[in-house]
Amino acid sequence: MKKIRKKTHYNKTKTRRYRNIKEIIEKRYNILIGIIIFVIVVLFINLFYVQIVKNEFYVQKIEKLNENNIEGDSAPRGRIYDRNHRLIVDNEPIKTIIYKKQTGITTKVEIDLAYQVGEFIEVDFSDLEEEQLREFWVKKNSELANEKITDEEYQELEERKLTKDDIYDLKLERVTDEELATFTDVDKEAIAIYFLMNDGYSYTEKVIKKDNVTDEEYAVISENASKLKGFNVKLDWDRTYPYGDVFRGILGSVSSSESGIPYELKDYYLDKGYQLNDRVGVSYLEYQYEDILRGEKNIYQIDDDGNYKLVKEGSRGNDIVLTIDIELQKAVEEILEAELIKTKSEPNTELYNRSFVIITNPKTGEILAMAGKQIVEDGDGYKIYDYTPGVSTSPVVVGSIVKGASHIVGYNTGALTIGEVRNDTCVKIAGTPEKCSWQYLGMLNDITALKQSSNTYQFYTAIKVGNGNYSYNAPLVIDLNAFKIYRDTFAEFGLGVKTGIDLPVESLGFKGESEVAGHLLDFSIGQYDTYTPIQLAQYMGTIANGGNRMQPYLLKSVYDSKGSSLTNLVSETEPVVLNKVNTKDEYMARVQEGFKAVLEYGGTGSGYIDLSYNPAGKTGTSESFVDTDGDGKIDTETVTNTFAGYAPYDDPEVVFTVISPDIYHYGNNSTYTSTVNKRLSQQISQKFFEIYK
Repeated sequence: MKKIRKKTHYNKTKTRRYRNIKEIIEKRYNILIGIIIFVIVVLFINLFYVQIVKNEFYVQKIEKLNENNIEGDSAPRGRIYDRNHRLIVDNEPIKTIIYKKQTGITTKVEIDLAYQVGEFIEVDFSDLEEEQLREFWVKKNSELANEKITDEEYQELEERKLTKDDIYDLKLERVTDEELATFTDVDKEAIAIYFLMNDGYSYTEKVIKKDNVTDEEYAVISENASKLKGFNVKLDWDRTYPYGDVFRGILGSVSSSESGIPYELKDYYLDKGYQLNDRVGVSYLEYQYEDILRGEKNIYQIDDDGNYKLVKEGSRGNDIVLTIDIELQKAVEEILEAELIKTKSEPNTELYNRSFVIITNPKTGEILAMAGKQIVEDGDGYKIYDYTPGVSTSPVVVGSIVKGASHIVGYNTGALTIGEVRNDTCVKIAGTPEKCSWQYLGMLNDITALKQSSNTYQFYTAIKVGNGNYSYNAPLVIDLNAFKIYRDTFAEFGLGVKTGIDLPVESLGFKGESEVAGHLLDFSIGQYDTYTPIQLAQYMGTIANGGNRMQPYLLKSVYDSKGSSLTNLVSETEPVVLNKVNTKDEYMARVQEGFKAVLEYGGTGSGYIDLSYNPAGKTGTSESFVDTDGDGKIDTETVTNTFAGYAPYDDPEVVFTVISPDIYHYGNNSTYTSTVNKRLSQQISQKFFEIYK
């Protein structure tokens, strides 16, 4: 009886467990069914949303993904104007015959095409080289060329003793003069066309003929484009310059249709989304403002039949207005050229070959004109080249013109006090020659020291800045931190640092490394470090406006080219204050007063700017050394003249900076000193006031 009860209990337990498992399975099954139903509902809702609600949106998206769009040719660039909206760079349409290699085309087909096209157009073949003739003969007569290689040489090729290039070179060498002589003018024209077809990157567009394409040539190629595989015509463009070569060095240049993107700029432009055959700015302003001047290309859609449909019309790039006054610029360049020629006729100017002029607005940093010209002997006469890029890249020793900044160092450190009187006696450090002013100037205060351009006045300030104890002909020890004090203050004026001018290249100049006491004295009078002309212009502008270092700039404004000419303003350059000189207003005013005295009667700058314009400024004379025989060693001492001035003194509107390196030299019997820098300053300032007063 007990056994039966146990079995019954076991069966009941088993039944209960079975029922529980069944319930669990049913519960889970119901949950799964619920999830499936939920997913189906969500899918249905999404399907309804995609196919019904957003049907048109996704259809357009699919169509867009299936579109085969290509860009057209480089669009014309934006125009460039001067500050008075005179056009100085424009575009001119040019009829052009082009070729773009199609996929899978063979050398034989290209040779046949060259002959066909040669029947329609005239191409100059006078520059063909013998190597090109040999190469074309080998390509055209491949079987005959193969016969020029011996069985032994083919065996060596199989054994890898010779390369395919070696075999090809042997074929070229073995083309005889008699075989080359079989080429007629028709052949040579085809050869010229063939090599134009294969110039540069393989599958980029090649210009076959651009100059002097006749209407007939243009039409016949256009009509036969479908037969002449890869050949076509287009209207290209070239930059034109209504003012000729005026300011050309800074306007920059654009790559040609033939070259496309220059190799050295390839990575830069490809990263920006350009194509290899695009025409781009390659130097100065064209390069600097490529993103603005670049035009928008036509966008074409290619259908299944290979036909092109314009889907987006391109446009010319945006126009830019420069701060330059092109008429003033033209006058400055003419004055420079005339003075260079005149100066070369004067004695003791054998080493003089260039001058620079910059005209700026001290309140804004705008550059109204800037030019550099270089004169070079050419047979019995001279030839003049543009040297304007040297304004930002050609540093010189500038001399006493920096004494305004040196005064500020003295005032700031307590090494110089307002009105302090000193005797203009020479300074003699043991083991070095005497350091003197250009002549003994007597008793001077801080104003007359600037007016007379005393060197020794600055020497005594520098010694105090360096905490030196000076005795005549005794060793001089200074605190080397004085070099940093001077350079930091000079940098606040723009000397020894980049000015920020909107050009792709700017030099810092040379910074002397030796820090002996004598070099600190040299530094204080501008005879140690070198500075570029644009740095000097920024320096004088900083003094003129009371201590704000303004960033010089050439881009005045940008206009949208899609509207009427220069009506839709896109942006305008705002003047930028890079820093303010860390000094008291009374110290800056004292320097300004001294600079005013420089241009008055008895000052070293007397006559540089007509006194009726109430000018101020500073002259500079420096000693340099040049290499006269090209052996890499400096061997002759020369003198450089500098000048920078502004007007009116009490409300400056303009700064003139003029630099003439190596105007005379020591090493012959002549003591003649050219006044070219003074003459340039007189003429350019007078020309400015004729235009703006």
